[in-house]
Amino acid sequence: MTESTLSQQLARFAAETTYDSIPAEVLASVKSRVLDILGICAAAAPLDTSRAARKWASAQGGPGQSSAVGVSDLLPAGQAAFTNGVLAHSLDYDDTHLPSVLHPSASVIPAVLAAAEAHNASGREAIRAIAIGLEICVRLGMAGYDYETKNSTFFEHGQHATSICGAMASAAAVASLRGNAQTISDSIGVAASMASGIIESNRTGGTVKRIHCGWAAQSGISAAGLVDHGLTGPPTVLEGRFGFYQAWLHGSYSKEAITQNLGQRWSVQDIFFKPYPANHFTHAAVDAAARVRNQGIVPAAIKSLTLGVPAPALRTIGEPIEVKRRPETGYMAQFSGPYAVAAGLLGGGGLEVGLDDYSDELAQDPLRQDIMDKVTVVENETCTEIFPEQFPSVLTVHLHDGRTLTEEVLTNRGGPQRPLTFDELAQKFRDNARRTMSSSDMGRLEDACRTLDDQDNLHTVFAELRAIDSLA
Repeated sequence: MTESTLSQQLARFAAETTYDSIPAEVLASVKSRVLDILGICAAAAPLDTSRAARKWASAQGGPGQSSAVGVSDLLPAGQAAFTNGVLAHSLDYDDTHLPSVLHPSASVIPAVLAAAEAHNASGREAIRAIAIGLEICVRLGMAGYDYETKNSTFFEHGQHATSICGAMASAAAVASLRGNAQTISDSIGVAASMASGIIESNRTGGTVKRIHCGWAAQSGISAAGLVDHGLTGPPTVLEGRFGFYQAWLHGSYSKEAITQNLGQRWSVQDIFFKPYPANHFTHAAVDAAARVRNQGIVPAAIKSLTLGVPAPALRTIGEPIEVKRRPETGYMAQFSGPYAVAAGLLGGGGLEVGLDDYSDELAQDPLRQDIMDKVTVVENETCTEIFPEQFPSVLTVHLHDGRTLTEEVLTNRGGPQRPLTFDELAQKFRDNARRTMSSSDMGRLEDACRTLDDQDNLHTVFAELRAIDSLA
């Protein structure tokens, strides 16, 4: 008997993993991530891009199967997954795995929830499938992580690993709801031909990145559905001569990252939650600037600021500096190191810094622009050494009175070293969802996510999300 291929090993893991075999901390983490993603979706519902996604999905027609945020009628599962995946990633508020720099939940959770509704799966079955999908997504992404350069090879090639790996992980997760190892392997093989995404919009603008996780979620459902109708995928889709890693990474990848301790060592609980609605590279800058503010330093007292970041992060949040100092929209501000410093110095509302701090209006606020003009973004060697296990920052503040202050933030809030409690995540959920949901609807959805493993009818669970009125 020949050795199993990589996709076959992943498929066997997915098929053989039961709900009861998953560690309790992973199950709890999944429920928290569902709550987190649905709150983000609710907050993102009014965006123009969200409206476009809903209108496009609704116009495709087909049987009503699954819930899409802001769409009163049920949509075909793939269209619901697309819509919710777009919303889940649109605010850059979704979770991140380090050091792969993947956002696993934004594709896997919309895909699984839509498929679970369509096939009348229970909450327990959905939790199991989400855990499987998240784990596979992380492992596929980590296979493309280069320990020598300390960077994702996907990222170096301009590829959005989140959507690329997310499509295959979503396919495996959806297929695991009702399929055996062979159908799961085939689903991975089919989805590999549907996985895509480039990240130039991180640098110079454009909103196309917002659809990436929606496309991945829809691709996952489509791949699994095509396999149900007889389509097959190559068993060597990952490692083959013309397989996934050869096509995307020119054959530079780690098999061990995919298979080592598979089913024994889980990565799900180590995925970082995001406390701030911006590119994760900027988060430590927000914290560092907030520490300066908490010392009583006001912007008028500041002569200049130097934000030290890891070398690989510099391109995303510090270059070109003239663009990063003048974000035209709230979305562009999410990828700006200078704006993160301004946000931290000025503080937020109910949260330290929240969605309200990344509006189009505030991106062009004269006070924030004045602060951003004072910010220079440079490489910091200490940060580069730590990256990408963390996304650290060192902020040096030069004051008009001649003093110099330095704040180092070397670990990220929301990760294993500085975790967010369930209450903090619930606060984030409520701050997000209050924008489009009533208090009673928020409470019911929060309770449903907290008890997701006891839910049998997911149509009922997500009724509040369908009721959101954001189509106008």
